[in-house]
Amino acid sequence: MLRFFKSPLPSRLILLVLLLLALRLPLLWLGVPLMPAELHALLVGERLHEGALPYRDLYDSTAPLASVLFGALDVIASRPLLLYRLLALGILALQALRLNVVLNRADVHPERGFVGALTYLLLASSTFDLDILSPLLIGHTFIILSLSALLPTTREGYDNRRLFRAGFLIGVAALCYLPLALFLLVGLFAVIIFAANSFRSFLLLVCGFLFPYAVAATLFLYAEALPSFVQFHLQPVLRGVVAGADGLPLALQLRLLIVPGVVLLLALGRTFTTSLGLVFQVKFLQLMLVWLLVAFAMAAAGRGAAPGTLVLFLPSLTYFSLFLWQKARRAWAPEVLLLLLVGTVVVIRYRDVLHLDGVLQLPSERNYAVQPNPIYATLQGQRLLVLGPDRRPYVQNRLASPYLDWQLAQKDFGHLNEYAAVFRLADNFAPNPPDYLIDEAGLLPELQYKVPSIFGRYKPTANEKVYRLVK
Repeated sequence: MLRFFKSPLPSRLILLVLLLLALRLPLLWLGVPLMPAELHALLVGERLHEGALPYRDLYDSTAPLASVLFGALDVIASRPLLLYRLLALGILALQALRLNVVLNRADVHPERGFVGALTYLLLASSTFDLDILSPLLIGHTFIILSLSALLPTTREGYDNRRLFRAGFLIGVAALCYLPLALFLLVGLFAVIIFAANSFRSFLLLVCGFLFPYAVAATLFLYAEALPSFVQFHLQPVLRGVVAGADGLPLALQLRLLIVPGVVLLLALGRTFTTSLGLVFQVKFLQLMLVWLLVAFAMAAAGRGAAPGTLVLFLPSLTYFSLFLWQKARRAWAPEVLLLLLVGTVVVIRYRDVLHLDGVLQLPSERNYAVQPNPIYATLQGQRLLVLGPDRRPYVQNRLASPYLDWQLAQKDFGHLNEYAAVFRLADNFAPNPPDYLIDEAGLLPELQYKVPSIFGRYKPTANEKVYRLVK
């Protein structure tokens, strides 16, 4: 099997795609559970489809380009959960193939073929966290695309225009998921080891990075949303608040990372016992080590809470694994190891079907799916607002206000003693107030007192926390 994928013939690519589909598509036919991160993305897409502008008409920290993508998908279909899963699968395949092309063209390893892409997709399939179309997964695509621009076109130096493009792609990645801006450190290291004029080259990289943000800031400035863009997109990350922290529990994520972790340790051990011939190959090895450190720094800063954290490690892991799959004294050893990896991934992915989740101590993703709140089961297909952090009522209903992220909504609801906050509330609700309010925070009496023209129209229902708009 390994020898087959070491060939660069196109037929290997066809089998690679078929293997990927065989690993993932059958699970889609068994049903797609709605994960918290996907519910969040669906609500963002619905609001943008209705004409809301991120940050001005939606209190949420999702990065602007990811929000726009979710809105575009909602135009195609209402709450397209299956489309989310298929698009995530396509993005992973694109990343794997692009990285494989870069590794082959740069001659970072004597052997060519599709082994790199195979490893990337196998390890990505070892966790169902990467089945989710997350902002991190979307943004990481541009980080992969920037890698080729960070490498010199010749062994003697850079075409400096490529550095601007690399910075631009990292900037676009940050507009999908802001912490990806840390990959500027990888770009800086690439400039140091490859460029002749490091300072000038790094300025080109930074200018390229800032250009997408300059365009985004200009658009939000004309839309009168620049202060909100800074407050909701930039400030939470600068304060250490994890954007899009709707991933799996950390304990489960760590168990799912055991397989990639073992492969990484074996690959590093094989790498450092292999002599590299060309100076460029040594420098690329150093670059991948820095990439790995930046990935660990991002994972630690985000406390593993962001969906798709494993994808940060896959490029460096794929590179080091090339040494693991190279020829050995015992020619059968790499083949057996690869087959063992394939078998392990299949067991992990289908553990629920095979009833092995208890044996492996890996609960099914369905255990973490979002279920409708039974307390509000009578509300279905309604436009509503939940005054509180619980998003479960939105599974069967639509968000009818800008206040999606309850923590960010404290900008208004947490300052009801300030005139500016009360004025914003009245301005946001006046055009089209929600049909129902779920008052989990106990704020409605104060809202009725301070904004009676809007909130005074809400009357109690049989459920003590649910209020209906009387028109």
